[in-house]
Amino acid sequence: MKPNIIAPPPWKLTGEGIVLLYHFPKEFNQQYGFMESYQREGYKAGLGAVLLVEYKTADVGPYFELLYIPGIFCIGGKLTFSISRIFVSTYDSVWNGRENWGIPKEMADFTSVKRPNGERVYEVEVNGQLICEAHVKPWSPAIPFSNKLIPCTRIVQQHQGQLLLTRPIASGHMRLASLRHMATDAAFFPPLHQLKPLAALSIPGFLMTFPSPEVL
Repeated sequence: MKPNIIAPPPWKLTGEGIVLLYHFPKEFNQQYGFMESYQREGYKAGLGAVLLVEYKTADVGPYFELLYIPGIFCIGGKLTFSISRIFVSTYDSVWNGRENWGIPKEMADFTSVKRPNGERVYEVEVNGQLICEAHVKPWSPAIPFSNKLIPCTRIVQQHQGQLLLTRPIASGHMRLASLRHMATDAAFFPPLHQLKPLAALSIPGFLMTFPSPEVL
């Protein structure tokens, strides 16, 4: 099925969200990481992440996203990150994400509520079933960030037998936060309630560019 919007790269995106940083045990990802064979072969463990994002503007219109990065990989001779599980709120994002960068997006329904105490509550459902619930409260002053200062900020995904390497660029502001509650359904997303994150970050605003990928 074709989408309503076909949007080739590069994309310019703005939005807000949360980033949860983890050191996932290798056994955890082998059991729960939803990795494809090319990811399993290149998996090196290390620092991974979970992102819950609300894109306010994008080339396919606004949408929500929940994604899982198991850790660091060596794929196609490159040290890189790779996305093994991702849900978004619009079909336009699903189709274009898969076609442009090989990102294995699937559809879900999202709600995001900001409580009077500043806590943000995210809920993600698939066919009416709750698959992820996260409560995060920021507590520190906002400081600027840019992923240009971080090594290995690239992702490699496989699409139609080709390895695609993409180097996203992001900048904005972030705040330290507390993860007050996390629950996931392991049939749909890794059981994060079994683990404690290394850090929780609230991103009140960012600008991101997702360029065309390189074929490895």
